[in-house]
Amino acid sequence: AAGERHSVFIDGEGRLSSCGSAPSYAPGLLGHGEGVTRLNTPTRLPSALGGERAVSVSAGGYHCLALTGSGSVWSWGSGIGGMLGHGDEQNRPLPKKV
Repeated sequence: AAGERHSVFIDGEGRLSSCGSAPSYAPGLLGHGEGVTRLNTPTRLPSALGGERAVSVSAGGYHCLALTGSGSVWSWGSGIGGMLGHGDEQNRPLPKKV
């Protein structure tokens, strides 16, 4: 999936990787935790989605969503406007189950 400044990939095992850049107004966009703002090559996310396999991923301008084989949705990136679905506007630097 391709966002404005980043890309997210699913490998054959259902693990996620990302690369690109996270601007200051979209912290956590890459899903690698606080302070990771640029990755020049696809790098596996440190969060394992609770041990579930990703089957689909979507990348927006400021956030990402992943769907697992069991139907769970995980989100990360900028929480402005409540777009991550957690009932608040908190930024999430790592994937969090919705």
